[in-house]
Amino acid sequence: MWILGVNAPPTGWHDTAACLVDTSGEVVAFSEEERCNRVRHSLYRKPLNAAQFCVEQAGITAADIDVVAVGWDTEQLYPSRFADDAEFLAYAVGLDFGGRLPEVVRVPHHAAHAASAFYASPFTRAGVLVIDGHGENESTTIWTFEDGAEPRRERGWPRTSSLGYAYDAASTWLGFSFLNAGKTMGLAAYGRARGTAVEPLVDLAADDFRLAVGPLPENTGRATAKDIKEQYDTTVAAWRERYTKIAGADAPAVPEGRLAEDPHAVLVAYTAQRIVEQTVTALAAATRELSGADELCLAGGVALNCSTNGTLPGPLYVPPVPHDAGVALGAAWIVNPPKHRTGRPLSPYLGTDIDGRARSRTPSSLDTSDLLRSDLDVDTVTALLLDGRVGAVAQGRAEVGPRALCRRSIIAVPSTVEVNTRVNVIKDREQWRPFAGVTRPEYGARLWEPQEHLSRYMLGAARATELGRRVAPGVVHVDGTTRPQVLLADEAPAVGAVLDALERQGEPPVLLNTSFNGKGEPIVNTRGDALAAFRAMDLDFLVLGDALFRKKTAGRTAR
Repeated sequence: MWILGVNAPPTGWHDTAACLVDTSGEVVAFSEEERCNRVRHSLYRKPLNAAQFCVEQAGITAADIDVVAVGWDTEQLYPSRFADDAEFLAYAVGLDFGGRLPEVVRVPHHAAHAASAFYASPFTRAGVLVIDGHGENESTTIWTFEDGAEPRRERGWPRTSSLGYAYDAASTWLGFSFLNAGKTMGLAAYGRARGTAVEPLVDLAADDFRLAVGPLPENTGRATAKDIKEQYDTTVAAWRERYTKIAGADAPAVPEGRLAEDPHAVLVAYTAQRIVEQTVTALAAATRELSGADELCLAGGVALNCSTNGTLPGPLYVPPVPHDAGVALGAAWIVNPPKHRTGRPLSPYLGTDIDGRARSRTPSSLDTSDLLRSDLDVDTVTALLLDGRVGAVAQGRAEVGPRALCRRSIIAVPSTVEVNTRVNVIKDREQWRPFAGVTRPEYGARLWEPQEHLSRYMLGAARATELGRRVAPGVVHVDGTTRPQVLLADEAPAVGAVLDALERQGEPPVLLNTSFNGKGEPIVNTRGDALAAFRAMDLDFLVLGDALFRKKTAGRTAR
């Protein structure tokens, strides 16, 4: 049996994705559509290319798919929009299924989120907390999951209690898109570092919470997409009005690149961050109590808030795709849970193979005659990095999710603060934005507070130790935290080999790691994407598969 899970229009209108699961529940392939069509977040675009990749990776055809599982209840949100499943599949997925249409299973959004977290985790039983903007009828839910048992929904909160809406409002007040919440989180750290006092906007009871903004329209329960859109607009407007009152202004007084200099902008960002941190801390405790399990999983867009995740006690697991793309995985697993769980977390390396069959959208970019090519030599790469060079890596199957995990990464030695400045220039990012570090587990335990699972996918902020601040200042943010990754065994061969080479040479085995993409672009996916990005960016070298590329015209000088 083959199950294709999707996050797809008309309900999943951003971060569309496809995931293929086999008879045993094993994930064969997973891709976000943006990686294939090169359109960031793939707004309103069906996951056709991602689905086609999954089918090709499995060596099957679309006609072999038995079930298409959708991570939304499309019939509730868009009643009577589609005449039948054939029309829905053509609109939402676009594959040619031939004369044998698969069964369509519509999975409630939060159920799909919850499944994506639990079945990817190493736990056999756990409480699962889902927090996002909204599902069909709720914004927060608590679940109990156990192997061999039906998932149990313990409790939910309405859309008017949405932490996602509160954060969206702060992000848009700051001039960002709601899809740029990571920028808001990065800016909020300046408030923490400066000891900024914020107005408490959440009232926490023993087992409940109330957000201090309103008056808001009543939650109408089973709503259509039109109802939800109207409620979203009203709720976000109310939050923006509250932030305007707090800041004494309706927008920042400086350009985006200087937001860290604006105390009002920092105040708004930190206020929203504190709302999330305080509420999620209470909800995490409630989840453990209701489920009767110490093991906790998080999912939903709010679970991408690394700063909040890093404050929660373990055992804690967040999957590599906690945002809406992840419901493609969760919906497939609701239909067919994994049969042979190993007790190990899900490998994130489920995407396109850099040496595989995926075609470049610009085949001419595969011509490397303008570059200097040599066989990959780890000692050469290590020497370049120690000389202050900044390079990129594209090897093996791509990682899924929004965090680059050393298969599609830009890397540098983080021994100075100045490297942060240079990499932000290379990526055309605001200078106030931070970077993350990657190392092996043993050395990571010396550099920052330990995180058993969050560091696997770079999904938790951790306070740097004195050693971490001394040897890797380029990846320590203004509030003294970093968003670390620990790299196990040969998960990312080139980066792992460089870390080991640094240690052999007596150097701190830690690197700056950030996503390999230009401004406004998705993370690179194919060989052609990597070469195009390398040419367009002021990078010194590129590890591409088993080759090392440099530019014939020298770029910036080393430090």
